[in-house]
Amino acid sequence: MQEEKSMQSLGGDARAKSLTEDQRKEIAQKAAAARWKLPRAVCGSDENPLKIGEFEIPCYVLDNGKRVLVKAGMVSALGMKEGSASRSIVEGDRLVKFISGKRISPYVSNDLADMIKSPLRFVLPSGGIAYGYEATILADICAAVIEAADEDKLQRQQLHIAKKCKILSRGFIKVGIIALVDEATGWQKLRAKRALHEILEQFIAKDLRAWVMTFQDDFYEELFRLRDWDYISSIKNNKRRPVLVGKITNNIVYDRLAPFVKDHLKKITPRDSKGRLKHKYHQRLTENIGYRKLLEHLAAVTALMKASDNWIQFKRSLDRALPRYTDQTDLFQKGEAQS
Repeated sequence: MQEEKSMQSLGGDARAKSLTEDQRKEIAQKAAAARWKLPRAVCGSDENPLKIGEFEIPCYVLDNGKRVLVKAGMVSALGMKEGSASRSIVEGDRLVKFISGKRISPYVSNDLADMIKSPLRFVLPSGGIAYGYEATILADICAAVIEAADEDKLQRQQLHIAKKCKILSRGFIKVGIIALVDEATGWQKLRAKRALHEILEQFIAKDLRAWVMTFQDDFYEELFRLRDWDYISSIKNNKRRPVLVGKITNNIVYDRLAPFVKDHLKKITPRDSKGRLKHKYHQRLTENIGYRKLLEHLAAVTALMKASDNWIQFKRSLDRALPRYTDQTDLFQKGEAQS
C-alpha cells in the first residue's frame, strides 16, 4: 500500500511538472472560484465553542445567517468515534450509518436523514474548510435517539449514545430559558451589537497603514474588458478612470468583505475639498485579517472576471459565489431570531 501511495505521489508530481504556467494558473483560478462559492463563517472561533453541559462543540454563524455546529464536534458529543471516512461526505459516515440502522431509522424523519447525509461545507475564519450541520439538527437527533431508547429499541452498545443525548437535551432546555431571558431583557440586541463590534475590530485598523500596491493591473484590465472600456488607451494617455470604476469597486469588493465593513470605512475615511478620498480604504484594514481577506477576495474576483465572457455573466457568478452584504442589520436580527 505504501508503495502504491508512493507511485501515486510520483505520478502527481510528474503531472504537476508537466503543466505549463498558464495551466497551473487556470487550475489555481478554478480552485479559488470554487472555494469562494462556499458560505463563509462571519462569527465564531474554535476558542469559543458552544458549551452544553460537559460538551464543547465548535460553532459558527455563516454569512447566510445559518447557525452551524462543526460536524466532528457534534459527532464527538454524541459519543461516536469518528473514523477517517466521516471527515468527508460519504455514505459510510459513522453518523449516517447510525441513523440508517433498522433500530433507529423509524424514529428519524426523511428530512432529518437527508440533512445528516448532506452536511454543509463552509469556509472558516482562518480560511480552512469545515463540515457542519445547522444547530437545530442536534436537538432533532437527540429526540429521535431518546424516543428509541424509551421504547427499548437500541442495542446495548448504543445505550451510551442515548445517555449523551439525554445530557444534551437537558442542556438545550437551560439554553432555551437563557435565550428567552435574553430576549425579554434586551440583551439579545446588545449581543448582536457586540458581534458587530468584534467584526469591525478584526477588520478595521486603528492607525493608517502605509500605501502598497493592492489592486493589481489584471484586476483593472479584466474590469475594463468586461465593461468594454479601452484600458490601453486610458493608461497610455494617462486619462482618469471612469467615475463608475469607484462605484463598481465598492460593489464587487468592499461590499462583500464582511458585514458593515464598507460602511465603516466610508465613515472614517476623510475627503478633501473636492470630495475625493484622502487615502485608500485598504489602508485602514488590519494587517492580519482585513487586508489578507481583501487580497484573497481580489484573487477570487479576478479569477471570476477572467472566466467570464461579459459583464452580465460575471455579475451572476459573483452574486452567487460572493454575495453582497446589502441588508446587514437584518443578518444579525435574523440570526438572533433563530437562537
